[in-house]
Amino acid sequence: MKLTPLASNMTEITLSDKRILFSYETPVAYQDLDTVGTYYKTVKKWSTTTTRHISKWLGGNAAKLVSQDYLDDLVK
Repeated sequence: MKLTPLASNMTEITLSDKRILFSYETPVAYQDLDTVGTYYKTVKKWSTTTTRHISKWLGGNAAKLVSQDYLDDLVK
């Protein structure tokens, strides 16, 4: 596991098969490294800052929507 601070209150954790974006302490998006570039983001509406974190991290890449519960389960 690799922990990478990206910006204020924006952190990424890299595991063997995925990269997970955290805004504050909440997982809000991830990239599946096994499918080479498939991105997923939460369907839940968060604050303007968290929305900005997700957009910045995606860098214009399209993302499929997943439930917040699914993202929470990724880190349990």
